[in-house]
Amino acid sequence: MASALSDPTLERHFKGHRDTVTTVDFSSTMKQIATGSMDSCVMIWNMKPQMRAYRFDGHKDSVLCVQFSPSGHLVASASRDKTVRLWVPSMKADSTTFRAHTATVRSVNFSGDGQTLVTASDDKTIKLWTVHRQRFLFSLNQHINWVRCARFSPDDRLILSASDDKTIKLWDKNSRECIHSFYEHAGYATHVDFHPSGTCIAAASTDNSVKVWDIRSHKMLQHYEVHSGVVNSLSFHPSGNFLITASSDSTAKILDLVEGKLLYTLHGHQGPVTCVAFSRSGEYFSSGGSDEQVIVWKSNFDCSESTDSVRVQKKPASILKAAPAHSQANAAFNSRASTLCSQTGDLADGQDSQTAVPSHSGSHSRSTQSHSSSSTNVVQTHSLTQAHASDAGVPPGLASTLEHIIGQLDILTQTVSILEQRLTLTEDKLKECLENQLEIGLHLQRREEA
Repeated sequence: MASALSDPTLERHFKGHRDTVTTVDFSSTMKQIATGSMDSCVMIWNMKPQMRAYRFDGHKDSVLCVQFSPSGHLVASASRDKTVRLWVPSMKADSTTFRAHTATVRSVNFSGDGQTLVTASDDKTIKLWTVHRQRFLFSLNQHINWVRCARFSPDDRLILSASDDKTIKLWDKNSRECIHSFYEHAGYATHVDFHPSGTCIAAASTDNSVKVWDIRSHKMLQHYEVHSGVVNSLSFHPSGNFLITASSDSTAKILDLVEGKLLYTLHGHQGPVTCVAFSRSGEYFSSGGSDEQVIVWKSNFDCSESTDSVRVQKKPASILKAAPAHSQANAAFNSRASTLCSQTGDLADGQDSQTAVPSHSGSHSRSTQSHSSSSTNVVQTHSLTQAHASDAGVPPGLASTLEHIIGQLDILTQTVSILEQRLTLTEDKLKECLENQLEIGLHLQRREEA
């Protein structure tokens, strides 16, 4: 059995978008993160604190998907303005654009060799394009409603798509035929992706669930009902052992696919968490939300004590423990809470750091720059839920006491946040009064001189 993992820790967080962050992706070099937003901008954040972020304006409507090319030399973005843009992620912001669809483009994805793009749109089609000249190759047309997501398989032979028609389709790229349809009955899939082994797929759904299917037997392997809101996004850890999900219930969750259970619940955003992504190495993951923030976490799955867990990737066909459809939910809620304390990460150049961000229950908070000297060293509390109290041998009475203590800590966190907000307002008012007093003094001085 694998050793216990270390808790994820907050690494950095960025603020610069002016509306909901809709999409996030890491470059292969881990030097940059790309994000898109309802504010119509693409932003490239540099992981080195001293380097400024780049804001790319060009799209005329919301950016719904961004992705780095495998080499990291290009970023593709898909927008509600019906276009796809290819950006060079540098200060110059060179880009090419092409009208890809006749309606909103919701998804763009590079093939493994970086030569081809697949796009998905509200015009009910999936299209393939060459990257070099953005030349149209062919369409896949069997969906009968908006297509929200399309992804290449790791070997580029298959394409996976999810639609509001309540189907998830698997396509053969060479024959251009749909080889299987998976049906969603309660809702529709918002996001889909291939397991790194290429043998399984995962789907995030509007029915608040996450499902994992085997693409050879077409059987559902796992069904997680751990969110209380729509699941908006998901991402596999490169080892294939973990899956991170983002939900409108304001949480991101990490699932252990080997054990078939919930590992952590992360409270970092206020409001819906709209997107998540693991870095290419799996060392980090990032989330974005309606609070306009981008948060980067260190996953800590690569520490020495978890080596056995990561080794399981050498047997991709058998890493997933099959489970009855609803047993995952019961196991997940039989959980114990652990508290992770971490210091707030650096801001990219302190951009937009004048805005005070109030704390959510168990979330991080940061005060304004005007009192940053007193708040920089404040340790922020992050509540993480770790599954299976019974497995750890925690007596029910102690578990209840711990739960109560954590509830009190959450209340204290909120109280500190409210006090920080009030301090911020007081400082702003004081600053305003001093400025007014100075202005009146100067005015009186001028009158006396006159």
